[in-house]
Amino acid sequence: MNLLLQKLQQQVEGDLHYDNLHKTIYATDASVYRKIPLAVALPKTAQDIKVLCEFALQNSITLIPRTAGTSLAGQCVGDGIVVDVSKHFTNIISFDKEKKQVVVQPGVIRDELNLFLKPHGLFFGPNTSTANRCMIGGMVGNNSSGTTSIQYGVTRDKTVRLKTILSDGSEATFEDLDEVRFREKLTHTTLEGSIYNTIYTSLKDEESRAEIAAHFPKPEIHRRNTGYALDYLAQMNPFHVSGKDFNMCSLLAGSEGTLAFTTEITLQLDELPPAYNVLVAAHFEDLTSCLKAVVPAMRHNLFTCEMMDKVILDCTKNNRDQLKNRFFVDGDPAAILMLEVCDHTLEGARAQASAVITDLQKEQIGYAFPILEGPEIAQAMELRKAGLGLLGNIIGDKKAVACIEDTAVALEDLAAYIDEFTAIMDRYEQDAVYYAHAGAGELHLRPILDLKKKEDVSLFRQITTDVAHLVKKYNGSMSGEHGDGIVRAEFIPLMVGKKNYEMMKAVKSAFDPHHIFNAGKIIDAFPMDQNLRYEVGRQEPAVETLLNFNDNQGILRLAEKCNGSGDCRKMPSAGGAMCPSYRATRDEKDTTRARANTLREFLTTSEKANKYNHKELKDVFDLCLSCKACASECPSNVDVATLKAEFEYQYQKSNGSSLRTKLFAHNTKINKLGAAAPRFYNTMLAVTGGVAKATLGIAKKRSLPKLEVFLNPQESNVAGYNNLSTPAISKTKVVLYVDEFSQYLDGSIAQDAVVLLTKLGYDLQVITNHDSGRSYISKGFLDEAKVLANKNIAAFKDIGDETVIVGIEPSALLTFRDEYIRLADDVQIAKQIAEKASLIEEFLHNEIKKGVITAEQFSAQAKKLKIHGHCHQKALSSVSHTFAILNLPVNYVPTIIPSGCCGMAGSFGYEKEHYEVSMKVGEQTLFPAVRKAGNDTVIVANGTSCRHQIKDGTQRVALHPVTVLRQALI
Repeated sequence: MNLLLQKLQQQVEGDLHYDNLHKTIYATDASVYRKIPLAVALPKTAQDIKVLCEFALQNSITLIPRTAGTSLAGQCVGDGIVVDVSKHFTNIISFDKEKKQVVVQPGVIRDELNLFLKPHGLFFGPNTSTANRCMIGGMVGNNSSGTTSIQYGVTRDKTVRLKTILSDGSEATFEDLDEVRFREKLTHTTLEGSIYNTIYTSLKDEESRAEIAAHFPKPEIHRRNTGYALDYLAQMNPFHVSGKDFNMCSLLAGSEGTLAFTTEITLQLDELPPAYNVLVAAHFEDLTSCLKAVVPAMRHNLFTCEMMDKVILDCTKNNRDQLKNRFFVDGDPAAILMLEVCDHTLEGARAQASAVITDLQKEQIGYAFPILEGPEIAQAMELRKAGLGLLGNIIGDKKAVACIEDTAVALEDLAAYIDEFTAIMDRYEQDAVYYAHAGAGELHLRPILDLKKKEDVSLFRQITTDVAHLVKKYNGSMSGEHGDGIVRAEFIPLMVGKKNYEMMKAVKSAFDPHHIFNAGKIIDAFPMDQNLRYEVGRQEPAVETLLNFNDNQGILRLAEKCNGSGDCRKMPSAGGAMCPSYRATRDEKDTTRARANTLREFLTTSEKANKYNHKELKDVFDLCLSCKACASECPSNVDVATLKAEFEYQYQKSNGSSLRTKLFAHNTKINKLGAAAPRFYNTMLAVTGGVAKATLGIAKKRSLPKLEVFLNPQESNVAGYNNLSTPAISKTKVVLYVDEFSQYLDGSIAQDAVVLLTKLGYDLQVITNHDSGRSYISKGFLDEAKVLANKNIAAFKDIGDETVIVGIEPSALLTFRDEYIRLADDVQIAKQIAEKASLIEEFLHNEIKKGVITAEQFSAQAKKLKIHGHCHQKALSSVSHTFAILNLPVNYVPTIIPSGCCGMAGSFGYEKEHYEVSMKVGEQTLFPAVRKAGNDTVIVANGTSCRHQIKDGTQRVALHPVTVLRQALI
C-alpha cells in the first residue's frame, strides 16, 4: 500500500502523510475512539479531492472528512484516509450584503467568519462551545446549533447551497429547486440524477411519509439530528403541497460527510442581535427546580437559555483561567440557568430581565438571581463554554464520557425525562454531569466511567442503550447537535424504525454506492464499544520520570487528560496565547492536542526500554515554545511545556544532546565567566558573532544579547545608586531575587528595581548568584535543574513569614511557583516558598491596593504605554498587575496589547530552524501593534526574551515596567 500512497502523493498538489506520527495524531478526535488511519491528506484544491475519490474507489478504502477534529461522537476517526481541509480550504469566497449571504470554503472558522461579517451588521447564528476553532464544514456535517439556536435556528436552517464532489468524482451543486427543476433532475443519467430518483422513489408515497412522521423525533424539537433528515425532505415540494422548494442541503447538513464531499458552502446570515443584553444567572438548590424553570423562562423572548450543574461549576474552581469568571456564583448551587435577553436599549433589556425574575419568583423556584451586564456576560458565557473541556480535569481514569450527552426532547417533556434519566443513572450507581442547552430541550448528560475497565465498557453500552429507549419513549432525538458518529449510529434503527432506516440505507447507496465516504458512520455503523482510545483491561505501563507528576497520578494520566476539545487550535483573534506554533503553521502536528496524544500513544504502546526514545516524539515537540499557555488556557490544564521538559530529559538519556543545546542550557555559566570582563566579552561577541552563529546553528538575522552586569550595592560601593539613603518606612521586608537574566543581561533593570523599592521605603535585601535553572528546564537538563531548585529552596526556606520574595524576570521567578514543586525533594517547603514568591508587579500592585504606594510619589507627566505580557506571567499570574502599576501615575495611559506569545521563547528564536516560526508568531499580533504605536508611546515588556524579540522584529526598544516606574519617581 505504501507504493500506492507514494504514487498518490505525486498526483495531489496538497500534502499526503502516511508516517507513524501523522497517523497517530489523526487517530483520535474529541471522542472516546481511536482508529489508526491509512494516511492523512491535506488537499489544496477540489481536483485533489477528486483524485482522492478515484483512489478510494480503485482501492476500496474510505475517506474521512475532517476540519477542526472536535467531534465528540467519533465522526473524524476511521481506518481510511483522513482528509483534513482545515489548512487550505479556508477562504471566504464571496459576500452578498443585499441577500445577506456568504460563500465560504469548509475550513473557515465560525468566529473568524463573524469577525468578517460584523462591520456589515450581519452574523452566522449557530454558535457552538467550540466556535473559536470549529469550522463551517464541520458545522454543516454535524448540523451544529449551540447557544443561539432558540433564536437563530441550526446550521441546516442557514445552509442555502452546497458545492460538492460526489463519490464518482463528479461535481454537484445542491440548492433550492422548484418542482419543475426538481423533475428535470430526475431525467439525468448521472450519479446526481440517480440520487434525485432515489429520493423521489423513497418519499413519493404517502405511506412512506406517514412512516417518517410516526417514527422520527417530534418536529417541535428543532435540534434533531438522528440519521438522515428525511423528515425535512418529506415536508418540501414536491412531497408536500404547501412545502418550500426542495433543497438537498437539508439532507447533507447533519450527514457527517457520509454522502458527498463539500467544497463550498453558501450560508444565509442574520442581522446582529440588538445591541444591549442582560443575563439573569438563576441559581437553584436542585436540578428538578432548575428544569421546571425552563418552561416559564422560555415564555420570554430569550436569546440564551443554558444550564450548568454543580459538577461543571466545581471543575472551574481548579482552573486557573476560569477562577476569575466565577464572580457571579452565589453559594454552592446545584445548577445555574443562564437566561439572556436583548433589546435596543439597556433600559429595555433590564426590564425584560426583571420580568423573567418576577415570573420565576412567582413559581417559587430559584434562590438567587444575579443580573450580569456588559463584559460580565462574556465572562459567564466563557465559564459555560469551558465546561466540556473542564470535564477532562477529573484526575484519574474515570472520565465524564460522551455517549448520551446529546439527547433532546420537547420542552414539556424535559422535567419528566430527567426524572427517568436520573432513575437510570441511580440504577447503575452512576454520577452524571448535567450540562444543557435547556431552552432547546437538549441536555449534555454524561456518565462518569473508566473505559479502561471491561465492566465500565459494558456499562457504557448498557447506559447508552437504556437512554436510547428512554429518548424513544418521548419521541426525542438521540443526537441533538453532536451527531451520531460511532457512539450513537448503532441506535438509529431503534430511533427511526426499521422501514425508515432502510430508506436511509437506500439514500446512502444512491450517493455513495461503494461507501468511500466516512464508512461506519450513520449506516452500517461501527460497534459503539469497540476501537476505544484506551486498551480495555490493559496493565498500566511503568513510566519513569524525574519531575513529580503525583498531582495527576503520573505523566501518562496528565497526557490522557487531553480529551481532544481542540482549544489549542484557536486563532489570535480569539485571544490568549495557545498554541503559538499552531497559529504559525496551521498544522495539527503543532497543537497541544497532538503533543499530548502522541506522548500518550508512545508511552502506552512502545516496547523500547526507554519509551520516550522515539523520533516521532522529538518531531511533535520540536515547535513547542514552552510558553505554558496550555497550563491555563487548555480547559484540562494539559501542561505540555512540562511534558516537553520531561521528554527532552528522557530522550537525551538515549540520544545525548548537541553542542548548541549544551551551550544554551549552560548559558548562565558562560555569562558568569564573561561577567569578569564584560567589555571584552561584548567586543569578542561582535567580532566573532557571525562565525558563532554559523557554527552553532543560530539564525543569521538574530542579534546576540550583550552582557549588562548588575552590581549589587549591598555587596560593594558602586556607582549608579545616588541618594539611596532613604530610610525604610514600610513594615514589609522585601527580598529582591536578582535572577540570572537580570544579573548578567539586564543589569540596569535590576538596578532600577533596587532604586525603585528603596526609594518607595522598603527594607530591601538583594540576593544574587542564584540561577533559577530556567535554561536547564527548557533544554531538558533536569538533573542540573533539580540541584538548583533544591539549592534555592534551601537558601530561601528560612525567610520570615513577613518577608516577600520579589522577582524581576517572569520566566525565572515563576519557577518557584511551578517547576520547583515538581523538582524539589521537599515539596512542602517548596510550596511554602512559592506562596511568598511574587513578580515585582504583583507585589507593587498589592501595595497600591493597601494604600502604601500612591500616585503622589510619581510624576504627573502624560505618557502613553503599550504593554506586552510574558507568557509565563499570563499562565501563572496576570498581566493585569502590570497594567495596574503603570496606571498609577495620574497621567499615564497604559493599554495591554492583546498578544499571545512573542515567539522568542528563550533559545527557541535563536535556533536557525525555528527562526521563521519565531518571527511568524511575533507577526500574529505583537509586531503589528508595536509598529502601529507612535514614537511617543512607550513599549513595555517584562520578559527579557520578549524585549529582545521586539527589538529584532520592530527595531523598537521595550522597557521593563520597573524601569518605567523608576523613571516616573519624583
